[in-house]
Amino acid sequence: MKTAKTFICVSNFFKGADFLIELKKLGNKVFLITSEKLRDKPWPTEYIDEIFFMEGQDTDWNLDHLLLGVGNLMKSNTIDAIVALDDYDVEKATYLRENLRIAGMGQTTGRYFRDKLAMRMRAKSCGISNPNFCSLFNDHDINTFADTISPPWVLKPRSEASSVGIIKVYDKESLWIHINEMVNNRFKYLVEQFRPGDVYHSDSLVLNGKILFSITSKYLATPMEISQGGGIFRTANIPYDSEDDKAIKAVNEQVIKGFGLKHGAAHSEYIKCKDDGKIYFLETSSRVGGAHIAEMVAEASNINLWKEWAAIEDSLVKETKYTLPNIKKEYAGIVLTLSKFQHPDLSSFSDPEVCFRVPLDYHAGLIVKSDSSERVLELLDDYTNRLSNDFAAVVEQKKVSKLH
Repeated sequence: MKTAKTFICVSNFFKGADFLIELKKLGNKVFLITSEKLRDKPWPTEYIDEIFFMEGQDTDWNLDHLLLGVGNLMKSNTIDAIVALDDYDVEKATYLRENLRIAGMGQTTGRYFRDKLAMRMRAKSCGISNPNFCSLFNDHDINTFADTISPPWVLKPRSEASSVGIIKVYDKESLWIHINEMVNNRFKYLVEQFRPGDVYHSDSLVLNGKILFSITSKYLATPMEISQGGGIFRTANIPYDSEDDKAIKAVNEQVIKGFGLKHGAAHSEYIKCKDDGKIYFLETSSRVGGAHIAEMVAEASNINLWKEWAAIEDSLVKETKYTLPNIKKEYAGIVLTLSKFQHPDLSSFSDPEVCFRVPLDYHAGLIVKSDSSERVLELLDDYTNRLSNDFAAVVEQKKVSKLH
């Protein structure tokens, strides 16, 4: 008999509904800890036993209060697992696990999936190709980097998500101006060489340290390009068993194994450099990809990453066998932009390949699917032009003032 288990899910963002629903459908007790600001979001409350709200959002959470609250919850509940549903929640979950001695990823391994400097250093120690990089701890090291590694370079916050807070610099003088402006925050950044190329992402499911499923996609406009200059986000999965697919899957295996991810979902990014054609590791995370990538992956492969991640977590605590559903090998792509309309009318996008419309206010986005990769790319090109002309809004990137 499968005994009900108790899960604490931590999420700073409104996401992971399919994860919460699946956990409950599998017969578990599900607690959610989220931000007070998300109280009015349409969480699937019928599948959640209780929601606890923390004051502030993300960096504002008081970890002592969080620990105290979970400790009090444990007086009358045996907590079997703690799951972080978003990038920013990894530290919170590892902090709780370490303090309460609950099985799962600890703080050292957690850093490999959150701290971009830890990622770079770990990849280098595992023999995985990386862009050249340098921490900002030591002036001599920075000068040596600037004198020996050709620009442009990017200054990256070590623990922000996606492309938030990245600064591109072209010469040593500008580099030092930015570093000096950081004052006491400089240790929270790293500098690395910017290498032009095509950026790919690998979305994976992992059990017992082995990749059970992964799909390779290519950003047709990268998150960094969009955050720096505006534009329309789009990505699509690439031809199966192509040279790029095989090469990226091979590096992804090295990353998952070398970084020590035992179970769950992973979203990892790689670049194929224009100058040498090699695949370099960019970054990884122990979560499902954002920007509706999960829906795109599901349309292409029949694998709902959120749902299957929940099933993996369930099988671990119940010590049962997990079986991946049948995988199909089709193609899907997403095009997504901020919209100048709260509820954009996308009815003119009426091709039969349209299978999902992004439901968010002030967003215009669609997912298309086909058994032809070329057809998906053709539609994405067409839709990008139409969205750009009729719907797109550009919002200036906010300056990061409160770093992790």
